[in-house]
This record gives sequence, structure tokens and C-alpha cells, in this order.
Amino acid sequence: MSKNNVWVVGHKNPDTDSICAAIAYADLKNRLNDGMTYEAKRAGQLNEETKFVLEHFGVAAPELVTDVGVQVKDIEYRKTQGVSSHISLKKAWELMKTLNVVSLPVTRDNKLEGMIVTGDIATSYMDVLDNSVLSDARTQYKNIVETINGTLISGNEHGYFVKGKVVIPTGAAAVMAESISENDLVILGNREDAINCAIEENCSCMIVCNGTTISEELVKKAEKRDIVLINTPYDTFTVARLINQSMPIKHYMKKDNLVTFDLDDYVDNVMEVMAKVRHRDFPVLDEDGNYAGMVSRRNLLNLQRKKLILVDHNEKTQAVDNVEEAEIIEIIDHHRLGNLETISPVLFRNQPLGSTSTIITMIYEQSGMEIPEHIAGILLSAIVSDTLMFRSPTCTAKDKEVATKLAAIAKVDIEELAKEMFQAGSNFKSKTTEEIFYQDFKTFKSGDINFGVAQISAMSEVELSAVKDRLYELMPQVLGERKLDMLYVMLTNILDEKTELLYAGDDACKMAEEAFHALKTEDSFILKGVVSRKKQFIPAFVNTLQIFASK
Repeated sequence: MSKNNVWVVGHKNPDTDSICAAIAYADLKNRLNDGMTYEAKRAGQLNEETKFVLEHFGVAAPELVTDVGVQVKDIEYRKTQGVSSHISLKKAWELMKTLNVVSLPVTRDNKLEGMIVTGDIATSYMDVLDNSVLSDARTQYKNIVETINGTLISGNEHGYFVKGKVVIPTGAAAVMAESISENDLVILGNREDAINCAIEENCSCMIVCNGTTISEELVKKAEKRDIVLINTPYDTFTVARLINQSMPIKHYMKKDNLVTFDLDDYVDNVMEVMAKVRHRDFPVLDEDGNYAGMVSRRNLLNLQRKKLILVDHNEKTQAVDNVEEAEIIEIIDHHRLGNLETISPVLFRNQPLGSTSTIITMIYEQSGMEIPEHIAGILLSAIVSDTLMFRSPTCTAKDKEVATKLAAIAKVDIEELAKEMFQAGSNFKSKTTEEIFYQDFKTFKSGDINFGVAQISAMSEVELSAVKDRLYELMPQVLGERKLDMLYVMLTNILDEKTELLYAGDDACKMAEEAFHALKTEDSFILKGVVSRKKQFIPAFVNTLQIFASK
């Protein structure tokens, strides 16, 4: 996520107001052109009513985001370029010094093959005593030439030293011959008899030191036997010291059980792994498994938090996961003040209106921006949904005034739109019980009590009665999974303006009875005139909890 990107997002289990307010406010902010890019997001699945609204007005659904914690892609990880497994240890070491790093990723076709670290290079230099290790590592002659600053006199530099050992013969030619075997790599001084001896013994490679001029006759003799002949300005001691550094890094790199991170991994999880695995650097892979860069503990000090604007909520329990790790820059809401804390001061607009979309419309008007027809349509739909077509006690004169203006812009009839919306939302036949339950579910906290309230609205009693038993069976499961003390479901009849209240939890019946003094049936309460969770249910219920807590 770019530092100039801001996500506009509503609450979990979003309703029509939450989704439409996010879309409309992102549209407005982008048109105001303050240098930032605003994207509407959703924190949960769309309900059927909202799907109908978006399809009706030709608006695409926002992308789902379930967690806004800092991810690897949000930090400035190091874009160290991958190296080939064929480069020499010396070249790897020089790259590390140039880049000021202690490890290099080894890649092929942008896929991670392994890792080489300074410790691996130290091992090759300090711990290797076997003089056949150069051939065991299948060292390319090109690497040898580069490592000893040599010049290829004859032979194929792209070939490999694959047999024999490294020898530095001394003494008379007869004595030297005894120490050289076929296919050996021989390091020599400036003696022509020694050079000739090595050729006669059929070595595979010969390194002539001190910049010695090799006679044309010996060069042709070496070429005839396909011997790789290299001239170097270094003395024998220096060449012997450097030669092992010509080995390809693939012989020492770590290839198995590599600890890698994905760009989408959350930093909290990354830090846990880093605490257990004491590496300095870790490779990062993209969504296709390609190598993307390197990350270290130091990179985690410079986090780029996601920037958010919250609409239609201001409580942590209703916000997208890990909201405390994000930078909240605005909150637009019409609910009671919750317990959400911010890193720094924010623009917070909270008004006692029936819908967040009413507030968004007012901001459009105050900015002087014209409201597009499709945006007017979804804003109107959100107001109709949240106020239950102006029947909810949360509805104000301002909501009705704004809705009338929006209907004119969107060229729709409010009552006809409301009827189609509510019918779409109360079509439960194709939904699972979980989908019905969670289409408008919120959790709350009062003191030490955690409780949840789901609201299912429909145009008639028949539709609500058809799902009542299914919801009751699900409630104990939700109570346990969400670790709630009490759970309620409001079955709200829009036309009759009443709610049947289902309950679960040890004190759920007692608290509901104390809060509403309503008619109790065998397994529920009938709350006449109660259609609003926000303004009628929550205040009365929380007040009852507080009274009992103070006793």
C-alpha cells in the first residue's frame, strides 16, 4: 500500500450504509484532489440488500479487507538484486562490501535458489583443507581468471575444472612429475621446464604466476592438449591464497529449509519468526513466489502504517482486525462514541442522524461538489435502509430532507426503491443460517460484559417466522465462538414497527426483561415500537447493565 493511499472502510458485517458511505466518501475525497488516493473497502461480506443496491445503480462492490495490520509490503524492505549461483565467492564478497550487506540472495529466473552469507565465505577460506575441493565444486575457469586477475592464454574459459586436485609442484622436473596427476590444476612460477612438465603430465589447467611470458611453443603445446593456460601477475603464494575464492557460491550457499517471508505476511508474525531464527536478513517473495527483496530487523523500525478513514463506526470491536496498527486520519459516524483509540488527533465528525450517508451528503454539499447520479442513488438507499424508510426513531427531519434531494438527483421513487431493497434483503430462502445471522451483527462491551446483537429486518411476519428456529439453534454456537456473555437477535418487522427479541446466555433473559419490561412469550420478548438497535435497544440495555454493575 502506497504512503499516498487511504482506505475508506466501514464496520465488520457491513450493512448498506457502511458500504455506500465508504464508496461515496472515497469518490468525494478523490474529486477534492488533495494529493492522496482514496479507495473504498469493505470489512465483511455484502448482504443481499446491499448487493441489490449496488447492482441497481451500477456500482462495483469494494474490495474485501479483513486485516489492516502492517505487512511486509508496507515497509521499506531492501531491494537487493539476486545473484547467479555460478559467481565466485570472491565476487560475492566484493558485492557484499559494495552493498554493505552480509548476505546475498541467489536466484535463477527470479526464483530463489539459496542464500550466501559472509560466514559461508569464511568457511571456504578458513576450514577447507582438501586440495580437490575446487574440482568438487565444479569451478568454472572464468571464475579462476577473474579471481586471480589473470589472462586466459589458451583453452575455454567457460569450461569447468571437474577432476583432479590443486598442486604447487617444486624441485627438479623429475620430482615435479611425481606430484602432478592427469587433470590436476597446477600453479607454477617462471620456469619453462616446470611448465613443460605440467603439460607432459596432461594437467587440465595451468596457472603461470608473476606475469611470466610463456613461449609460443609451450602455448601451442598446451592448446594441442586442450589445457587451459592462465597467466597472472600475482606470485605463487597469493594465487594459492586466492584460488579457493574462485569456487562458485552454489557449493557453499544454503539451499534447504530457507526462512522466507511473503509480501502479504503481517509484521507481528515476521517479528516472532525473527526472534527465533537469528539471521541478519530474510528473503521476501511476492504473490507468485518470485524473489522480491530482503528484510531485516532494522527494516521493521521504519513501518509504513496503512491510512484509514472509518465510516459508520467508531468502536474497536466493530472495526477491521488490527485497526490499532493503522493510522486513522478521519472518522465519519452517527453512532454513540466508542472505545477506539487513535495514534494522533483525527478529524472526527459525529452527528445524531439516522444514517452516515446523510452526513456524507452534507459534506458533498458543503464542498460545493455535484453529486453524481449513481452516488446519489446509493446514498439514498443507505438512508432508506438505516432509517427503515423513515420509520426508525433515529430518523430526523434532516434525513428526510436529504433523501428527497438525493431521490431527485438519482431519478427514483423512494417508496418503490425501499420496497425492492427490503424484499431483496429479506429473501432468506437461498441463504445459510450463518449468512442470515451475520448480515447485520455487531458486538458491544459494557464494563466487563461482552454482548452481541444481530438484527434481521423484513417486510412481514411470515418471512421472520420462517428463520426464527434456525437462528435460535445457531445462537449457542455464536455465543461460544465469540466468547460473549449474552447474545440477542432482533427480528424486526418494518411495516408493523415491532421487534421479536431472541436471547441466549445465562443472564440474557433477565437483563432483557429488566431493560424493556416487554411482553414475554415462551422463548422471546415482543418489543412494540422498537425497530432501532442503535437508538432504542442499545441505550436501554447498556443502562440496565450499568445499574446492575453498580449494585
